[in-house]
Amino acid sequence: MKTQLPIALSNRHIHLSRKDIDTLFGEGYELTKTKDLSQPGQFACEEKVDIVGPKRTIKGVRILGPERSETQVEVSVSDAFTLGVESVIKNSGDLNDTPGARIVGPKGEVELEKGIIVAARHIHMHTTDGEDFGVADKDMVKIKVNGPRGLIFDNVLVRVNPSYALEMHVDVEEGNAAGVKNGDIVELIK
Repeated sequence: MKTQLPIALSNRHIHLSRKDIDTLFGEGYELTKTKDLSQPGQFACEEKVDIVGPKRTIKGVRILGPERSETQVEVSVSDAFTLGVESVIKNSGDLNDTPGARIVGPKGEVELEKGIIVAARHIHMHTTDGEDFGVADKDMVKIKVNGPRGLIFDNVLVRVNPSYALEMHVDVEEGNAAGVKNGDIVELIK
C-alpha cells in the first residue's frame, strides 16, 4: 500500500458561473488563462474581482477556471472574519447553508445569496491512486505531517476520480500552521 503523497496550499479564490462572468466582465467574455494548476483542466486566470462582505472588502481575488455551474468563493477562516461572514467549512460544490457577499468586477456586480466556503481539507486521487492507497471516493482519512511543526490532519475527505492528479489540498492557514509548502510530502495513515 502506498502512503505518501504531495500537499498543496490553496489561497483564496473564486470559481464563476457563465452568468456571473457575463455580468462582471461583459456578455460573452472569455477568461484569460495565466497558468495551469496541478489538477488537469484547472487554471488560474489573469482576471480578479473584489469580494464585498458586511464588514470589509477583499480586493483582487483571483478567478480560477474553467467556469462552473454555480459561483463559489473559497476563503480562509481569517478571510471570512475579515469579510464579516460566518466561516462555514464545506466540500467544494456544497453551497447549501453558506453565506453570500457582493462580487465586484470591471463591468458589473453580482449579489451572491450563498457560495462563500472555507474548503474542507481533501485529497484528489486518480482511480489507480485510490486502489494503491486502499481508499475509495468519500472516505475520510488522517494525514500525518512530519517536521518541526508536525501534526495530524483529521477528517480529510478523499475524492477519487479518473480526471484527478494525486494531491492533498489545505488552505494557506492550515498549511502555514503545519509548516508545509507546495510539493512537500505527507503520509496517509487512515
